[in-house]
Amino acid sequence: MAGARCLRPLLRRAALSALAAGAVLGTAGSRPAYAGTWGLCERPQEAGVAEQDRRLRFAAAVQQALDDSGQTVALIARSGMDLGRFGVLYSHAGIALRSPETGRWSVRQLYYACDVARPRIYDQGLPGFVLGADGVRAGHVAVVLLPGPAGAALERVARDRDTALSLLAQDYSANAYAFSTRYQNCNQWVAEMLARAWAPWGSGESADPPLTPRAQAQRWLRAQGYAPQPLPAGSHALMFAAHFAPLVHVDDHPLQDIQALRWRTSLPRDIEEFARRQVPGAQRIGLCHDTRRAVVHRGWTPDRPELVTPAGCAAAEEDTVVALDR
Repeated sequence: MAGARCLRPLLRRAALSALAAGAVLGTAGSRPAYAGTWGLCERPQEAGVAEQDRRLRFAAAVQQALDDSGQTVALIARSGMDLGRFGVLYSHAGIALRSPETGRWSVRQLYYACDVARPRIYDQGLPGFVLGADGVRAGHVAVVLLPGPAGAALERVARDRDTALSLLAQDYSANAYAFSTRYQNCNQWVAEMLARAWAPWGSGESADPPLTPRAQAQRWLRAQGYAPQPLPAGSHALMFAAHFAPLVHVDDHPLQDIQALRWRTSLPRDIEEFARRQVPGAQRIGLCHDTRRAVVHRGWTPDRPELVTPAGCAAAEEDTVVALDR
């Protein structure tokens, strides 16, 4: 069952397609609704049997890459809607955790629950996370491995239910400003979880009044140089339309950003770059698939321009290629 999109093109029809991020699924105890407003909670594109089989094979390749790493936690992101014209490939992030009992991987993430109209924290199996991408014929997944104390700290806080919920906002916004506690989107929750894992905690308790956990996390992120790349809103008309689209807001954004027609909202690329700077030895694995094969690329080299589209999946000489059409 499909829940909502973390960042959907909520204003493509209402004028703001610039902001989109991937799909998430509902929990067994929370039946997602398919609201007919602006396409936010619509059902995802159905995959045929052959496409489903290929995507499951791709999910197996992702799991193999995680297993081979020897790690038990990783940052993970996948593609969603086509944001190639903005240079954005990955749109939805979560924290991948390996079960010590079964060895299976799941992804802890924020999603918007259509039935209760609020954000939730959801644990989703790795195949479901991979299959949640909008495209059925091609897709992309990126994994960042965090060795040593940094990975252990993230795993510890990510597995703690109370900690995860303490950083969950009451209100959701697809384009949430990265340094406001008014709203939150899925990627912002991941960024704040990194802060909770890596910051000397409790420093905000001496403030008057004491800072909330989210405010403490954002203060540390800013101090450490976390700076999401601006996304262009496009035009004054599109910025104005944001006032009338559900789950897109402008009241949390600085006036200078609104006047400059830009959003500073967290995306997977921002989280990856921050983790790379914070954690010496962090490793990145990029995986993509089309209708014939999966490609596994290791390293921090930038995604090639032809890959910044849902259909792009090119292999370099050093990459590993896995056939999916057998």
